Amino acid sequence: MDRLTKEQRRKNMQAVKNKDSKIELLLRKALWNRGYRYRKNCSNIEGKPDIVLSKYKIAIFCDSEFWHGYNWKTRKNDIKSHQDFWIKKIEGNIKRDEDVNRILEEQGWKVIRFWGKDIQKNLEACINKIEKEIGIQ
Repeated sequence: MDRLTKEQRRKNMQAVKNKDSKIELLLRKALWNRGYRYRKNCSNIEGKPDIVLSKYKIAIFCDSEFWHGYNWKTRKNDIKSHQDFWIKKIEGNIKRDEDVNRILEEQGWKVIRFWGKDIQKNLEACINKIEKEIGIQ
């Protein structure tokens, strides 16, 4: 049973962003400060990457741990309410992410995915990984 009322849950879910999240803004600001210019949320590229470095043909995704199934094998047992819905939803997201990666790589894109906690705790390492793909390091 949900601990929140329907109205409280609705309000919480409306606050979930699909673009311009804290982790995206953090990574974008760091890239901009290093002189990289990018496109954000490109709808004409498969999967609508959060950040696109067109010049280098790099698609970057900033994935939150819950929605994209971080450590899913153990974490899926933590879901206590509406298990049928959430497990199906998150496993669908994981499958879609794999499909998007495959399609983009077939089209010649380099795909980089970062977990939100990695961006927050190791921003420099994330930037280094991007620069390595560009060929700077």
